[in-house]
Amino acid sequence: MPVRERKKIQKMLRQINARHQPPAIRHKPILIPASAFFLILSFPNFNLWFLAWIGFVPLLCAIDGKKPIEAFALSYLTGVLFFLGTVYWLVHVTLPGMIAVVLYLALYFGIFGLVVSSAAGRKSPVALLVIPAVWVALEWVRAHLFTGFGWALLAHSQSYNLPIIQIADMAGAYGVSFLVMAVNAAIFMTIRQIRNKNYYTYYMAAALFLVFLSLAYGVFRLKNIFAGDMLKVAVVQGNIPQTKKWDRNYRAEIVGKYAALTLEASKEKPDLIIWPETSVPGFLESERDLFGKVAGISKSVGVPLLVGTPSIARGEKDSLYNSAVLFGDGGRVLERYDKLHLVPFGEYVPLKELFSFVEKFAPMPIGDFSRGTAYTVFKFFIERDSRSKDANWHMLKKVRFSCLICFEDIFPELASEFVRKDALFLVNITNDAWFGNTSAPYQHAQSSVFRAVENRVNVVRAANTGLSCFIDQKGMITAKVCRAGKDLFVDGVAAHDIVLTKTRTFYTVYGDIFAYCCMVIALAYVVGLLVKRGAS
Repeated sequence: MPVRERKKIQKMLRQINARHQPPAIRHKPILIPASAFFLILSFPNFNLWFLAWIGFVPLLCAIDGKKPIEAFALSYLTGVLFFLGTVYWLVHVTLPGMIAVVLYLALYFGIFGLVVSSAAGRKSPVALLVIPAVWVALEWVRAHLFTGFGWALLAHSQSYNLPIIQIADMAGAYGVSFLVMAVNAAIFMTIRQIRNKNYYTYYMAAALFLVFLSLAYGVFRLKNIFAGDMLKVAVVQGNIPQTKKWDRNYRAEIVGKYAALTLEASKEKPDLIIWPETSVPGFLESERDLFGKVAGISKSVGVPLLVGTPSIARGEKDSLYNSAVLFGDGGRVLERYDKLHLVPFGEYVPLKELFSFVEKFAPMPIGDFSRGTAYTVFKFFIERDSRSKDANWHMLKKVRFSCLICFEDIFPELASEFVRKDALFLVNITNDAWFGNTSAPYQHAQSSVFRAVENRVNVVRAANTGLSCFIDQKGMITAKVCRAGKDLFVDGVAAHDIVLTKTRTFYTVYGDIFAYCCMVIALAYVVGLLVKRGAS
């Protein structure tokens, strides 16, 4: 058959198929802000997590039947509005930077709309798999490309929905994102069917079946009792203003405040006390007087003390690190961890030769930190009464834990690697004072919730201005620093017992295998689209 005739027949077939497709849902201007509004409300400080399950329905309706470029534009606008409402707190650091981040992150919404607009208009149940798979693939790319920004993932909206997030110990946060998006897709496709007077329920049935399985698993896991040695940990929240933090005139005041709070924490008889990120107002190991004061505090309370501090490694070229240092109960340094994943344009300038001009426009100096090289597992010993008849005999228990500094807790692969190296619990020390009294600290803590569930370990957070809290293996916040009903921008201490359990979840061992499967599905779908367009 001649090529011209074949193309005519293909065109006729497309026209016939188009007549039998469900009618597109007419786009109304309110659909785009509605989607962004629902999604924003599902995150802190609103925490209306149930809105995430319908948040994408208006957007999917808006791009239904649209040309690819229109679908991209509508989805991109939704992304701009969403990220303006969630990462707005970056304006406290830099307005141009906040705008640049929002415009960049919105691209993932735009690409999502571009790819799934064709899937959204199909009758095939495959769309129920493709739409959430494409979303998960884009979330994974966003969390890794250009050093990664895995903040405000769709799954994070469910951090307080404990039964649902338990599947993270198998599929990670991406599994929860998939589930939420699958329900959104099912609702949208059911609406399309009803508009076409086809009252099929298999889309919703399939999605609700997935939700049922996840809830059943979640309820089962929430009933689990974790057994092991008890460890009492205390966190100190110094609430040091950024204007004072690196001013040498306030050094004595800052050290004095931490000394008083540490003494207060020691009254709870903890086994470990934790200070926040860069809580030491100077270079701890390079300044003898400062080192002596902090070591003296540790020795006076007789408890191992973990502190955050900048460090300098002397060599041919001095290297600056963002570090965590563990003091033993005798005031001697046991070990140091240097941050592995640095904040771009905050702690260093990526591709410095290309982006050196950024420093001229930055509202504050950009650090010149070096990346650490070791997955450090801190170790110290505690005494525990034995069950021996000799009441005077005690046994030593080795405690192993690892520290995630600043936003390192948003990278699940870091947390899992520490647990694989036998860390029994994780610590996150951070300083979110940069972002003011906003939703940023609560959004940050959502990542720690997922790290706890993924690996079934406790996560202890010590933050300069909050949120300092304890998260158990089920993702529940069990205690936090709070004064007069406030947990942000207050100083204080909190002590809590945690259970040390040696775990190896499916996620700990195999990581993001679920996300990789979603990427294969998304890639196969995109390739199929390109082949089909090329053939036509």
